[in-house]
Amino acid sequence: MINRIQPTFVLIGAGGISKAYAQAFANGLQYKLVGVADIRIGAAEEVAEIVGAMAFDDIEIMCAELQPTAAIVCTPPNTHAAICIELMNLGIHVLCEKPLAITSHDATRMITAAENNNVTFTMGSKFRFVEDVQETRHIIESGKLGDIILFENTFAGFCDMSHRWNSKPEISGGGVLIDNGTHSIDIMRFLLGSVTELQVVEGRRVQNLEVEDTARLFVRNEAGAMGSIDLSWSMNKVQPHFISIYGSKGTLLVGWKESKYQLAGETEWTVFGKGYDKIGAFTNQLKNFAAAIKGEEELIIDAEDALASVMTMETAYEALRTNEWHTVKQTHEIWSRSGVTATVK
Repeated sequence: MINRIQPTFVLIGAGGISKAYAQAFANGLQYKLVGVADIRIGAAEEVAEIVGAMAFDDIEIMCAELQPTAAIVCTPPNTHAAICIELMNLGIHVLCEKPLAITSHDATRMITAAENNNVTFTMGSKFRFVEDVQETRHIIESGKLGDIILFENTFAGFCDMSHRWNSKPEISGGGVLIDNGTHSIDIMRFLLGSVTELQVVEGRRVQNLEVEDTARLFVRNEAGAMGSIDLSWSMNKVQPHFISIYGSKGTLLVGWKESKYQLAGETEWTVFGKGYDKIGAFTNQLKNFAAAIKGEEELIIDAEDALASVMTMETAYEALRTNEWHTVKQTHEIWSRSGVTATVK
């Protein structure tokens, strides 16, 4: 097992999301990004240049040469299990971008590999690390909003997906539901707890893709709160806020530029945040991952969260095919069958 006081990182995959991670390192993160690998060496060089890292077109060669402590995997979902397990077998800690896997079987294999190799393993899901979202959780837990009745979330904007791997089901596992909806489900789980049942309705396919480009989810959590989630690559439903929480004592809005809440009987809104900071979220996520590697913090997204994300999305696609409510299997049902103990750091 590689063991350093200050972890060194490599990036695997050099798409748009990798540039955000690289920018987090470039903005003063105390840990060093030493290498970037992609089968397209030009893409790897472009991302590596942001922080002065080395570029590779072969993961094995990069790891052998640089001996990294940790890896950030930003490749397409159908490659996640094979790449992450290979890295963990080398004793490398892994942060794997969402969606973690297309199937819960692959997710369980990844978690088992982390346990067997005693490495830290987490799923990348940036919205948990947005400061306003974290403060929203504190406000909900304080009881200021009372009993939560309704959660609303919208990720919908025009995006031509006709030439992107995200719309190829054999690569991505689906369409906008798994692509954007994975974020939505993880936000709701972070703020309100486990999702217990859901229904999915598909909108019209405007882009003539093999997969859904618009969908609406209706969900319920274990406490009985309802949720409504709108996802689309083909309509521009842009609002000042992307999360709305309605409770028996107040309303809270998490916005792109400002976040605020208003309690029942009050005429003014209380502003508590400056909105969505993308690079700040990636920075916070990397800090938590590094601190967990060093044993200084618990992971904010642990193995149970990661598996629950995949299991909920599996159920969502079952629901998409039937337009009926489906019960979401809970992680303990998988743990008991697989022997995984859910103690991954």
